Amino acid sequence: MDDKSNVGHSNLRRRRAIAVDDETTSRLKLAHLRLVAALADTGMVSAAAKAVGMTQPAASRRIAELEALLDAPLCDRLSRGVRLTPLGHALARHARSVLLHLAQAEREFADLRAGRRGAVAIGAVSGPAVEIAAPAMARVRAEAPGVEVDIRIDVSTALARELLASRLDFIIARVPDELDPQAFESLAIGVEEAHVVVRRGHPLLGRGPATLADTSGYEWVMQPRGTPLRRTVETLFQAANVAAPDRFLATTSIFLTMMLVAGSDALAPLATAAARFVDHDGAVGRLAILPTAFSIVVQPYSLIALRNRALSPAAQTVYDIVRQQAFSGARRG
Repeated sequence: MDDKSNVGHSNLRRRRAIAVDDETTSRLKLAHLRLVAALADTGMVSAAAKAVGMTQPAASRRIAELEALLDAPLCDRLSRGVRLTPLGHALARHARSVLLHLAQAEREFADLRAGRRGAVAIGAVSGPAVEIAAPAMARVRAEAPGVEVDIRIDVSTALARELLASRLDFIIARVPDELDPQAFESLAIGVEEAHVVVRRGHPLLGRGPATLADTSGYEWVMQPRGTPLRRTVETLFQAANVAAPDRFLATTSIFLTMMLVAGSDALAPLATAAARFVDHDGAVGRLAILPTAFSIVVQPYSLIALRNRALSPAAQTVYDIVRQQAFSGARRG
């Protein structure tokens, strides 16, 4: 026989061996793997059968079936129990690995179905972000640590458009006037109040509650024109027949707002929770709440999702926690 024939026969034997291995693998069942793993743990057919929920005769038949499939003995029968062969030990080791991965997969699938794992993107306007979203995240970490939450802080118009584009799962905001409210499911959860903050040492501090007229000569750092907080402040000046400030610096960034106020005589309305947070000694202690003779109360905000789009289990979990946080906070207030 020439070299080509030898090579051909060798390749044929390899293909047949691979085919036999593939057939053997395809005919292995989870019941086989569970029984072999139990047999390795217990060393007795009767105990292994009980562990996997079958009778001893059925377990013996399953072992014989597996040995025929592998064309090799899995265990040696002893006077008391059995002893796995090297093949039996190897199969038991792989069986444990497969069963472990399956158990992990089952737990992961169960967590995903129950909303305990996954990624969630939400949006919030500044007031609710501090008062509701931030404390709710502590509950999310405790109750669903496998859920990763991305929070975007912006004005309602930007957040609503991100929601419509499916880049956010739900938002804590207001439905903008220019959008169709029928596109959203809204649950009113609170009214946003704001305080005016200034730098420590500001000329208006220590003079009693400031009036609108007192503040009109200073620059205001505000949200962009048309946003609810901006409209509320402008309406206050109009209703009081006081000239509105002629210098506005517009930004949606709370951080930039604080930086601008801390370095000038500008005033800025911040949501109550945010204002109280910065009005403390410490790292952010360069700002103070300015006592005022007027109140800034913004229109109610809502928990908003798209009407015809179901939340994922993880998003539903976060939504429920945020809703509970909002109403528990309202009851405490």
